[in-house]
Amino acid sequence: MEKLELKERKDIPKEYKWDIESMYESVEQWERDLQYVLTKVEDFSKYKGNISTSGQVLLESLSEQMELLRKVNNIFTYANMRLDEDTRISSSQEMLDRALSAYVKVQEKTSFMTPEILKIDETTLNRFLEETEGLKLYEQHLRNILRRRDHVLSSEEENILAQMGEICSFPEKAYSMMNNADIKFPKITDEQGVEVEITQSNFIPLMESKNRDVRMKAFEGLYSTYESFKNTYAQLLNGNVKANIINARIRKYNSALEASLDENNIPVSVYKNLINSVHNNLDSMYKYMDIRKRALEVEELHMYDLYTPIVKDVDFNIPYEEGKELIIKGLQPLKDEYIGIVKEGFNNGWIDVYENKGKRSGAYSSGTYDSKPFILTNYHNTLDSVFTLAHEMGHSIHSYLSNKHQPYVYSDYSIFLAEVASTTNEALLLDYMLKNVKDDREKLYLLNHYLEQFRTTVFRQTMFAEFEMIIHEHVEKGGALTADYLCETYKKLNEKYYGPNMVVDDLIAMEWARIPHFYYNFYVFQYATGFSAAVALSQMILNEGDKAVDRYLNFLRSGRSDYPINILKSAGVDMTTEEPVNNALKVFKELVEEMDKLI
Repeated sequence: MEKLELKERKDIPKEYKWDIESMYESVEQWERDLQYVLTKVEDFSKYKGNISTSGQVLLESLSEQMELLRKVNNIFTYANMRLDEDTRISSSQEMLDRALSAYVKVQEKTSFMTPEILKIDETTLNRFLEETEGLKLYEQHLRNILRRRDHVLSSEEENILAQMGEICSFPEKAYSMMNNADIKFPKITDEQGVEVEITQSNFIPLMESKNRDVRMKAFEGLYSTYESFKNTYAQLLNGNVKANIINARIRKYNSALEASLDENNIPVSVYKNLINSVHNNLDSMYKYMDIRKRALEVEELHMYDLYTPIVKDVDFNIPYEEGKELIIKGLQPLKDEYIGIVKEGFNNGWIDVYENKGKRSGAYSSGTYDSKPFILTNYHNTLDSVFTLAHEMGHSIHSYLSNKHQPYVYSDYSIFLAEVASTTNEALLLDYMLKNVKDDREKLYLLNHYLEQFRTTVFRQTMFAEFEMIIHEHVEKGGALTADYLCETYKKLNEKYYGPNMVVDDLIAMEWARIPHFYYNFYVFQYATGFSAAVALSQMILNEGDKAVDRYLNFLRSGRSDYPINILKSAGVDMTTEEPVNNALKVFKELVEEMDKLI
C-alpha cells in the first residue's frame, strides 16, 4: 500500500485538523487562565482546618476546588494537544511543563480536603446535606470519600505513608529504566535480509513476520536476554508486590487485591469470576490454536507463531471518507441520536486525522468538560485505521454524553468503564462488516481480527490477572518471589491457557519480565471485563433493539454519578455474576466454529 506523503502541519488541510482554537483562541487567552489558577489556588488555604465547621464552608470549598480542577484541566489538555500536533516545537513543550506544574500545585494545595472530609461523622454530614442548599449535588462524591473511612489513617500516619510513597514506587521506576533504557537485545536478520537490533517497539512486528526463522530468532533473542537478568527482574517485581501488600495491611484490608479494587468499590468476586469464566471456556481457545496450527501448516505450533497473520494476501484499502461512511453504517443499530453525534464529530473539528512531521504517534480521545471531545489519530487507509477511529469515537461520545448530562464533579468515568464504549463501537462495526463482506478471504481476515482481540484482550489479560493474583497471594502467605518460582508459575499458566495444541517454549517462562502492567497494581483485569461487557452490550443492542439502545445511552450519560458496577448493571450487564464473560466467550466460540468451517 502506498504510504501517504508526510507533510508539515501547515500543509494539512483545515478540515483534517482538530479545532483546538475552540478551546483557546490564542496562547494569550491560555496564559490568562493559567495566571488566574496560580493566583486563585494560593487563596485556597483559607479553608484548611475549617472544612467540617459548617455545611456552607464545605459547599464553598468543594465548589472552588472543582472550579480550580476544571480550569487547570483545560490548561493542561490544551497544552498537551498543542505539543502532540508537533512535538518538535520547544515552546509547546514549555507550555506543557508550566501546565503540569500548575496541575500539581492545584493537587497539592487542595490535598487537605479529603482528610478533613473524613473527620465529618455521618450524623453531621446528614445535617449539612439537609440544611445547606446546593450541597446535595456533592452527596455521592462525599459518600464515596467517607465509604473508605475505615481504611484511612490519622493525618500524621497519612503524612508518613505519603512520604513513603516515593520509596514504594522505586521498584516500578527501576523496572522502567531497566526495561526501556538499560537492557539491550541482540541483532537478527529480518525477512528483507537486513540486520536489525531487537527493540521493545519492533519485537511484535518481528513476531508478525511471515518468515518463521525471523520470528523464532526474535523470540529467542528477546527472552534469552531477559533470562540473563532474571534475578534482578524477580527482585524488582518482589519489591513492588511487597509494597502493595504492606500498604493494604496498613490500611486494614484483607488482601492487596481487595485494597486495589476498593478504589472503585468493585467486589473481589468480580475479579475471581472473570478468571473462573475464562477457565471454563478454554476449550474454544484450544480449538482456535488448532485452527492457527492448520492454517500455518506447521507440525508444531510454537509461542513465536502466535502473532503472524494466518490469513495472508488480504489488503483493505479504505480512504478516510470511506472509513467514515463505513463507521456510520456499522453503528446504525445505535439509532439516530448516537449517529447524529458521530456525524457532528466527523464534521465539526473533533478529529486530527493525518500524520504530519513531528506529530505524536498512535491515537487517543481527549478534551475536557468545557471543550469538544477531541480525537488524535494517524489515519493510513487501513482496516486498523478504521477500527481505531471507531474505537476513539466510542470514547469521545461517552465523554460527550457524560459531560452533557452530568455536573463537572461526576462527568469523568472510571477506568473500569472506560473501554466499554470504545469496544462496543468496534464490535458493532465488525458485526456489520462480517454480515456484508462478499469475499471469503476477507471474511476470514475479519474473523481472525476479532478472534485475536478476544485472545489478547480477554484470554491473555485474564492470564496476566491470574498471575498477579497468584504471586500476591503467595507472598501474603509467607512465600518468596524467586526467579524460579515466577518462571514456573508463568509457564504453567501459559500451558493452561493455550492447551495441548501449543508447544509452550521454555523461554516464554520469562515473559512476565517484559510486562510493565505487573507494576500497575491489579490493573489489567479491566481490559478483559471491559471487552466482555462491550461484547455483551453489542449483542443486546443487535438483538433487543430500542430498549437496549436506551439503556446503553443512559449508561453513556452516567459518568461517575454512581459506582461503576451499578452503572453497568443499569445497562443490563451485571459484572458481579459470571454471565457477561460467559456470554462474550460464547460469541468467541461461535466465531471459532465459523472460522473452522472456512479454513
